[in-house]
Amino acid sequence: MALTQTPAPARSDVRSGHDDATTQPHSRPYLRHGTLLTVGAVAWASMIVAFGFDGDGPGYQYGHNAGAFLFQLGVLALLRVLWRTKAIGDGRLARFVLRAEAVALSVAVVSTLSDFFGITNLDNPVSLAIDMFWPLSMLGMFLIGIRIAVAGRWQGLSRFYPVVAESWAVVTVPTLGVFGPGVARWVGAAHLLVGYAVLGQVVARKTAQDEA
Repeated sequence: MALTQTPAPARSDVRSGHDDATTQPHSRPYLRHGTLLTVGAVAWASMIVAFGFDGDGPGYQYGHNAGAFLFQLGVLALLRVLWRTKAIGDGRLARFVLRAEAVALSVAVVSTLSDFFGITNLDNPVSLAIDMFWPLSMLGMFLIGIRIAVAGRWQGLSRFYPVVAESWAVVTVPTLGVFGPGVARWVGAAHLLVGYAVLGQVVARKTAQDEA
């Protein structure tokens, strides 16, 4: 009687335990990042319609700033995607730019939280400086959007749509100065919906194969 045992052939229909959804070519590794950006953009746009850019009372203080906070979290999620995909390049300068923008946006988040808790005092130079990071961070995103288009690492709609979405500051701020808060209120909200809310879905639908 033979005692030799032949090992069973390996089954090709059993997936390796090391397989992960994010490594599959048609997975959507940035679904949560993009969804957060869309939710944040819609939330802030809604609060801008409801309260404008400058208001009084608890509705504006809590509602507007809560919407702005969600939007800022969404933009931070977008920066994370840009970093992971090397959307503006993989050199030292590209990494520095994304880090600098993340710092600027984080300071802008502090400004929003300060407004939310009612402790902002624009007569204080430190508080005023922190408040300035809000528009500066949005301007930085516009410049990053241009770089995404030039670098060409993202293809199709995702290559050029970021500069559309991230032109929010260069469209809304001049509108506020020229036409006043009444017009800027609607322009700013509409731009968020057409721009960042849609960009969030563009990012959410990117697959691992897109970045191969």
